[in-house]
Amino acid sequence: MCVLSSQGDPSPPFPCKADGFVSRSIADEEIIVPVRGGVGDLESIFTFNAVGATIWRLIDGRTSPEALAAAVAREYEVSEATAAADVEEFLTALRAKGLLGPAGKQAP
Repeated sequence: MCVLSSQGDPSPPFPCKADGFVSRSIADEEIIVPVRGGVGDLESIFTFNAVGATIWRLIDGRTSPEALAAAVAREYEVSEATAAADVEEFLTALRAKGLLGPAGKQAP
């Protein structure tokens, strides 16, 4: 669930998963299946590698892109700059595919 702030908070929006998807972890991958009308749309399955799965699991509508990047940097021992670029690219791809819902804002 995403938290939307009604206050004029200038902080950047926090990524939030869109409704209508189920996910399952299998080995180091995350499988995302859209559910429409109570039925999985098996023609539109998404799979994420270990890094993508880590980011996906951390997206909760309260975690900033910077915090996502810091977690990736720690987990995979890469620089924060590299992690930040990878997270932004991944979030952009998720938005383009409709996997992210309206962005949340940190609750006051």
